[in-house]
Amino acid sequence: MRYENFLDKCVEHKHALIFAAGIATAIVGKKVLESKAVKDAATQGMAGVMAVRKDAEETFQDMRENAEEIVIDAHEKDKKEIYVEAKE
Repeated sequence: MRYENFLDKCVEHKHALIFAAGIATAIVGKKVLESKAVKDAATQGMAGVMAVRKDAEETFQDMRENAEEIVIDAHEKDKKEIYVEAKE
């Protein structure tokens, strides 16, 4: 019977329990986020993202340079064809 009474009281005050659970979650979450393990993991993650970004920028720059060379070569080829046709 006592267990049933306790559950009835909890149901009556469910909003207070939800509020208390929210506060407890915030306190535990703050402690977890301030822990050294989480900070180290976040730092490692950020370093990984920065490395990937740097690699992507280098790859993009290489692709851009190659594309520019292709365009220059295509223009030179077009010019040669124009001059060959003009001589004939």
